[in-house]
Amino acid sequence: MFENSDLIAVNKPSGWLSIPDRHDAEIPSIRNWLEKKYPEVFVIHRIDRETSGLLLFAKNEKAHKYYNQLFEQRLVKKIYTGLVAGSITEEEGTISRPIEQHPSFPGKMRIGRNGKPSITHFQVLEKFRGYTLVEFNLETGRTHQIRVHMQNMGHPLVCDAMYGMADPVMLSNIKMKFKLSKEVESERPLLDRLALHAYSIELKDQDGFPLKIEAPLSKDLEVALIQLRKFARA
Repeated sequence: MFENSDLIAVNKPSGWLSIPDRHDAEIPSIRNWLEKKYPEVFVIHRIDRETSGLLLFAKNEKAHKYYNQLFEQRLVKKIYTGLVAGSITEEEGTISRPIEQHPSFPGKMRIGRNGKPSITHFQVLEKFRGYTLVEFNLETGRTHQIRVHMQNMGHPLVCDAMYGMADPVMLSNIKMKFKLSKEVESERPLLDRLALHAYSIELKDQDGFPLKIEAPLSKDLEVALIQLRKFARA
């Protein structure tokens, strides 16, 4: 999505890892893909395997240190777009609930008094029957932060089996009088992966100039939204 002498921005597909995992060597990672094209790359931050969207890499150690510090000091504005279950009554708001490792399920997080401070600002973009499209502005960057906060709010992200919304988005669920054609005997989901996308990042480069990078929604999310706008307007 963007490249200069210090930085590479990639629009990661859902299902790809940010960096290789020795336990899942068969799953493709963005870092391995970039290493085939560049002599050296350094990961600046990560997003979940199931999440699509913007991922930043540095081309040299100096840039890596600088951009890492921006993330650590919360000097980066990170905007996500997500489709959640149900209708959110508030048009905007802030969720401030600490997040910790789940004691019983490795890799899963939960709200807990001993967790790290976690702050998510949200704004409703569009409402549909049974779904809400939401913009998230992350003040902190905890593991599964948006997913945990939305589960706690009672509106889990669509297709998020770990946090309570496993069902895919099907046209038959949103279109009245839906019928399969004679040529098509079974229905394919409009969306069957985590409905979360890292949409934009704003920060200052090493010369102090503002930099904003955006990644358009992936085709599967766009297709689902087109059908929701057509058949499921709230």
